[in-house]
Amino acid sequence: MPEAAAAMDEALDVNLACFEVRGQLYAVPVTNVREIVRFMEITPLPNAPELIEGVIDLRGAVIPVMDLAKVLNRGVGDAGARARIVVLQIDGLVFGLWVDAATEVLSADAGQLADLPDLASQAGYDAVRHVVRRGEGQRPLMVLAPETLIENVCRSESTGRGDMGAAR
Repeated sequence: MPEAAAAMDEALDVNLACFEVRGQLYAVPVTNVREIVRFMEITPLPNAPELIEGVIDLRGAVIPVMDLAKVLNRGVGDAGARARIVVLQIDGLVFGLWVDAATEVLSADAGQLADLPDLASQAGYDAVRHVVRRGEGQRPLMVLAPETLIENVCRSESTGRGDMGAAR
């Protein structure tokens, strides 16, 4: 029986790819990460939704890239030496997130995961799925909901493009 309990505890562990955006730590489940690559020049994509910076050519695949700082209303990402593109795959859709730096892979257990505070969730904020409590003196880690990031891009297309979107 102790082995079964240990197996259940392991099933509750989640591995998170952590990164920094404008001084704040964020994460996504490692299961959604295809790879993390050094920042490379992003080619603008004409008439793309506002939140898509453009595309990169990564080993023969053209991948759309979002500036996560913009998506989260935190300004513009840093393209410095530590900048990375986190390539995610969600339900067969592949896209990149431009982040200021990749920091670590963190293993968190269910006891460290907290739901988003009620005030934020009732206000319709849904970009963060969970908050990881990291212990005394450490700032919480925001676990993003990658599906919501995609929805934000779609919403930016329908609300932010105006007549340009209709001209396609």
